[in-house]
Amino acid sequence: MPKKAKGSQKPLQKQEAKAGVSIPQTPLAAPSDPLSPIKDDFRKFLYLVWKEIKLPDPTPVQYDIAQFLQDGDAKICVQAFRGVGKSFITSAYVLWELLKDPQKKILVVSASKNRSDNFTTFTLNLVKQMEVLKHLMPKDNQRQSKIEFDVSPAEPDQSPSVKSVGITGQITGTRADIIIADDVEVLNNSATADMREKLLERTKEFSAILKPKKEARVIYLGTPQTEDSIYNKLPETFTSRIWPALMPTEEEMDKYGSGLAPYIKALSTISEGASTDPLRFTDIDLAERKAEYGKAGFSLQFMLNTQLSDLERYPLKIRDLIVMHTSVDKAPLDVHWMPDPEKQWKDLPNLAMAGDRFYHPRSTSSEFGEYTGSVLAIDPAGRGKDETGYAVVKMINGFLYVRRCGGFQGGYDNETLTKLAEMAKEEKVNAIITEANFGDGMFTQLMKPILNKVHPCMVEEVKHSTQKERRIIDTIEPVMARHKLILDSSVIEDDYKTAQRYDAENKYTKTLVYQLTRVTYDRGALKHDDRLDALAIAVNYWVEQMSQDEVRGMADIRNQKLDDELEKFIRGAVGGRGKTGVSWVNTHR
Repeated sequence: MPKKAKGSQKPLQKQEAKAGVSIPQTPLAAPSDPLSPIKDDFRKFLYLVWKEIKLPDPTPVQYDIAQFLQDGDAKICVQAFRGVGKSFITSAYVLWELLKDPQKKILVVSASKNRSDNFTTFTLNLVKQMEVLKHLMPKDNQRQSKIEFDVSPAEPDQSPSVKSVGITGQITGTRADIIIADDVEVLNNSATADMREKLLERTKEFSAILKPKKEARVIYLGTPQTEDSIYNKLPETFTSRIWPALMPTEEEMDKYGSGLAPYIKALSTISEGASTDPLRFTDIDLAERKAEYGKAGFSLQFMLNTQLSDLERYPLKIRDLIVMHTSVDKAPLDVHWMPDPEKQWKDLPNLAMAGDRFYHPRSTSSEFGEYTGSVLAIDPAGRGKDETGYAVVKMINGFLYVRRCGGFQGGYDNETLTKLAEMAKEEKVNAIITEANFGDGMFTQLMKPILNKVHPCMVEEVKHSTQKERRIIDTIEPVMARHKLILDSSVIEDDYKTAQRYDAENKYTKTLVYQLTRVTYDRGALKHDDRLDALAIAVNYWVEQMSQDEVRGMADIRNQKLDDELEKFIRGAVGGRGKTGVSWVNTHR
């Protein structure tokens, strides 16, 4: 809910005057119709609603959103930072439209049934509470449930005055003058390309619901959840307007283009990076949220910036990986990469950026060999909601095979330590590497007694002093660029599955694939990085040995081929039976 700004702020009236936005005061009654002032100006009605629910006066940004809802085109998209109060504003807008014309039919579509039910309940309660809306109270013979309701002056009709449904619910069968898509895109329904495609298809049903009237409207209100947001794919007939939480830089201004709200553009009194709505969020508030969400999450949720998926910013792409079935003991000595559409994995959950795909190898060599070694890297949980990240990576002939990678809830507890020890045994690891930065090596000391019982092996500690994001990218990127990092397909499946135990906000950000494809060089780029950090530790262990192992492995292949050719020559030239029987040398002793 909106809150008072902390600390001293510049007088906002000057800001609004510069931006050409006036703040309406308490509405005054007109002689002809007492409700005329609030019918003519949605901002004045919003003021009354805020007073009724005992919130501070609407902020300048909230007033500006209200004005756009009132005066905008027939098809609009409102993108505003998380926490600005879009749902409350939406509810007020619905009632304002019915106050002007009780015969209107309004459909509100939300991300889920629960969210839509809450919307309808809240809106109907406002009708019951607000004196200026009492004449809209449904009659006993009219609909009035948590799903839908009628207003008293409405004539009998198949469609209710207000109906709210989840985007996956039954949308067809209703007719509406106004359709409001209120936060239909959430991470829970837009994390993958398939999810976004299905979501976009559902929104196409709006055209069949909307009445063929000149004044009919479709209004999207939301916050983009991914770089490939559906809000970027709306038809050209839609007018988008964006309200970021911080004053954009000149470079960011260019990325918003014509979509940036004129009010934001006109805030010349505040500096770049300052709060655009200090009555809602102070600079300190937003700094705290940037730390909480990570830079990538903050850019989407608070800056509404979806122009982030360039090669320089997100250097790690899953297309550079090779995904295949692997075994515990041995692997092909050579694996060839090629992002052929026919080699695409189509049945794996994909949380990467739009257009990025997993691929099978183009081909593999017929020669197999035992792994040079196998390590288990562990990134112990620090504090809060961190996981204990782990990764099992094996090496052969310069290729790194990722057999396991994930995270456990818990850190130093006996259950987590036992699971890790059993994994080490199952994967026949030769060494365990742990991050020693947390607890000054306490994790290792607790781990050793359990390992001695389950799977005795060498345990090493590593400490890092460089920036984590840079260390991770600089370790993994060269290996991926050479297509030397191979993931077992089960790693991707388990990665996705194990993250589903978390809430909607974290069930995707906890996954390895999400972390891998969203890490940047920016400090604090990720909200969670436990699984990715464990992988980086394991890869780093092998990096120094990779080139030597590759040379050695190829030499072994060449020597083996020479032996085979010599064997063929002996059999063909002298009729010897070679390695399979009595040798030529043996017959002439």
